[in-house]
Amino acid sequence: MPAPILHLGATVLCTHAGQAVPLAPFPRVLLSGQPAVMLTSPYAVAGCALTGTPNPPCATAQWIAGAVRVMAGGAPVVTMAGQSVCVPTGTPLMPVVAQARVLAT
Repeated sequence: MPAPILHLGATVLCTHAGQAVPLAPFPRVLLSGQPAVMLTSPYAVAGCALTGTPNPPCATAQWIAGAVRVMAGGAPVVTMAGQSVCVPTGTPLMPVVAQARVLAT
């Protein structure tokens, strides 16, 4: 099913409302004037509100499933329907807002 491709300015949160930002977006493909994000780009998570447990808060995240048919620089792009995992909690990222003009499957 088609889903919007994520870009540098997309709002992505960890499950505990921490802001996630891609560390290596692909600068040669622009969406709404901002670089697209590939599956290979790690995310840094800041402000994770995980408290009251012995587990540390989310620090980084990685997308593990993205577009199947759309590539950028030889790697699949990340879509809002993709799957991800945060380290060390194992919870997913939640894309909240992204550009809506370019979809990928």
